[in-house]
Amino acid sequence: MDLDRSIIDVFSDACAKFGDRPAFTCLGHTLSISDIDKLSGRFASYLQNHTSLKPGDRIAVQLPNVLQYPVVVFGALRAGLVVVNTNPLYTRRELKHQLNDSGAKALVVLANIADTASQVIEETGVEQVIVSEIADLHSPIKRTLINSVAKYVKKMVPEFSFGNQVNFRDAMNLGGKQPHSDVKRTPEDIAVLQYTGGTTGVAKGAMLTNRNLVANMEQVREALGESIKEGEETYIAPLPLYHIYAFTIHCMSLFSTGNHSVLIPNPRDIPAFVKTLKGLRFTGFVGLNTLFNGLMRNPDFAELDFSRLHTTASGGMALTRDTAKRWEEMTGCVVTEGYGMTETSPVVSLNPAEAVQLGTVGKPVPATEVKVIDENGNDLPNNTPGELCVRGPQVMKGYWQREEATAETIDSEGWLRTGDMAVIQDDGYIKIVDRKKDMIIVSGFNVYPNEIEDVVSAHDKVTEAAAIGIPDEKSGEIVKIFVVKADDALTEEELIAYCRDNLTAYKVPKQVEFRDDLPKTNVGKILRRELRDEELKKIEALENA
Repeated sequence: MDLDRSIIDVFSDACAKFGDRPAFTCLGHTLSISDIDKLSGRFASYLQNHTSLKPGDRIAVQLPNVLQYPVVVFGALRAGLVVVNTNPLYTRRELKHQLNDSGAKALVVLANIADTASQVIEETGVEQVIVSEIADLHSPIKRTLINSVAKYVKKMVPEFSFGNQVNFRDAMNLGGKQPHSDVKRTPEDIAVLQYTGGTTGVAKGAMLTNRNLVANMEQVREALGESIKEGEETYIAPLPLYHIYAFTIHCMSLFSTGNHSVLIPNPRDIPAFVKTLKGLRFTGFVGLNTLFNGLMRNPDFAELDFSRLHTTASGGMALTRDTAKRWEEMTGCVVTEGYGMTETSPVVSLNPAEAVQLGTVGKPVPATEVKVIDENGNDLPNNTPGELCVRGPQVMKGYWQREEATAETIDSEGWLRTGDMAVIQDDGYIKIVDRKKDMIIVSGFNVYPNEIEDVVSAHDKVTEAAAIGIPDEKSGEIVKIFVVKADDALTEEELIAYCRDNLTAYKVPKQVEFRDDLPKTNVGKILRRELRDEELKKIEALENA
């Protein structure tokens, strides 16, 4: 494992070796690795010759899965900048915080979502805004057609205005007139500021270095082994590239091996998603539990060509047994669940394709140590639940400008406390019991929402479920389950009876609420926190009535 290379060293090697191979496809248009090399060089030239940005400055990138994303990110890195991955769904408050906290001096944003940034940009230190339209890297005729339909027919582009705005295509034209120079960065230099979701307070920027990201790329490649053959793979990319999981898989591991990623800009539009997959003989699929469920409910999905599909990777949220089994039955491909977090670049463990253990997140990837500890920081033996700790070259440098938060998370020996409760089995496989903060305590017994959700989701009349704990005078907390029905005939009584047959008494939900859908993050992860906050507000209102 060579950890002395920068991301641009890896990029340059891939361009030299696999230039003619397809790299990214979106909305029917494909860019080869050579195309990405040429176009990212133009963008780097624009940054170096037409802005005041210097190596080490931060540039925020607020783009969904479109072809501009890899061009902009690799261009920024080639210019020596630090990429601040920015969620396109951010509210004004969230975006303002991230731009100011990171000290971003530039922002690249899609026109469709630029109105949010336009309302806060003057309250930030951003000096330059580069605005792109969805099909800016397509051929002229197709570009005009797609961009016009988005703007004038579908009304997808709201009004916005920036005083410091340049259009992406104009920037690329300017950059094409002068050469750029790849800036040499060391392995310890920060490459990406990846902000956490802020579920435990204000969002923090995880400082991911070149070494962190290159190490995790190497770890993933080694762990997947023959699952990634150089220049032969076509992977479907519905998870957003600005999320570190998808970034590491598609922009690092797959790009570095000359492989092809098909970008899905809006995976929530399941019919359009399935239509994109028709006729494709894809070999890999990277997703998560709710997305797998959504696809399998679409009648056309089962008719796709799965003959070459050999890898389905799941991460971001717990994979339920029922979903995994149905996916395997429908596609013929086993789902390999892994585990990671923003602070670990992100992959910590993976299930080996040849020895998947459902219900676990596999074994640590190479050069990674794991242990579990109790509340006092003492190491615990195998098969005992405790907080999972991780040490390895993929562990972040720390939180941006937050020394105290860094010290609370990473100890003097380099162990990172994940905040996740886990069991390490004798065979080395890791089982995530739950997020520490999501754990429900019923009469002194620990109840893990993942287990409840796994059982409930296996009911043939349930599409998906989320479990939370709500206050109870008698037992401290009780379990409440939120359920989206697959069959309208399902009743609360039937579901609770089913839970009684499959769960210990104190784990059985005392309350059931049926909903049309559940709140989710932009990557489809169910937000238990929102459900819990709703319940607490209801309780508070009743107490004050």
